[in-house]
Amino acid sequence: EAIIKYASNFPRKELLSFGTCFGRFTKTRKFRLHITALDFIAPYAKYKVWLKPNAEQQFLYGHNVVKSGLGRITENTPKYHGVIVYTMNDVPLGFGVAAKSTIECRATDPMALVVFHQADVGEFLRNEDALT
Repeated sequence: EAIIKYASNFPRKELLSFGTCFGRFTKTRKFRLHITALDFIAPYAKYKVWLKPNAEQQFLYGHNVVKSGLGRITENTPKYHGVIVYTMNDVPLGFGVAAKSTIECRATDPMALVVFHQADVGEFLRNEDALT
């Protein structure tokens, strides 16, 4: 609503678009989500992952999540599906792709990857000038 008020200050001929950027299409025509979509996607997420406090910092620096940093995972999370990554206090940190299903996570070793990093809230600081 506030964005619409700001956009009304410009003439229609000069305004290309307004709103929140959810992502962009790659050269291979795949859609890649930006971190700006996190606030809109998080409440509707089917699959979620909660990180232990020591793994939060690593995820925010752009690293993948290993099993030793995994706090909880939603039941029946399939392999290679999108997940929202939360702190143990239910604060969304970002999103990624499940490297292993819930069943596989239980039987794997502590240093095995369980979530591939895709985007996190730390991107605002790392790529501040490149986010469009």
